[in-house]
Amino acid sequence: MMLQIDDTVVSLDLIEKKFVCDLNSCCGACCVHGDSGGPVSEEEINILEDIIDEVKPFMTAEGIAQVQKEGVFVVDIEGDLVTPTLDGKDCAYAYKDAEITKCSIEKAYLEGKVKFRKPISCYLYPVRLKQYDGFIAVNYDSWEICKPACVLGEKEGIPVYQFLKAPLIAKFGNNWYEQLHYAAEHYTKDKS
Repeated sequence: MMLQIDDTVVSLDLIEKKFVCDLNSCCGACCVHGDSGGPVSEEEINILEDIIDEVKPFMTAEGIAQVQKEGVFVVDIEGDLVTPTLDGKDCAYAYKDAEITKCSIEKAYLEGKVKFRKPISCYLYPVRLKQYDGFIAVNYDSWEICKPACVLGEKEGIPVYQFLKAPLIAKFGNNWYEQLHYAAEHYTKDKS
């Protein structure tokens, strides 16, 4: 089943599934594993091109070399615009903080060097967006590497949509999020 809010169709998994990132368990594996880099929009590519010099001080030497070689984005085998990767694994923007893989774009943001936090696809993960003719599908992406986050989410009782409140508001706005929250409360009450 799905829920329609404005021009989006939202999977009920965002309400039913529980999720809280557990970086101490997964060590930021979503920045390292996968078929390609994180999806980016054309608008985000323009932003990345504008801020790359401010982000580079937080990147690894290998990441900088990859971006210099390929650019701030690449087109993957499915024709999608994505962040470049190192040998098809680590995102070029990833760096290690102790044992945890983190985002150099977000590090630059948190240190006040740029106003762009990171690509919305990364900020929203484990939610993925898919544009269709006339609407955007908002789906929960279940991935084995996020199992610790599901366990922690269950333990803390936090649904996906609540864990992702800030990125969902960043993408769709406060009004959209309030509609989702209202629908979630009623859906949960009706199920009990």
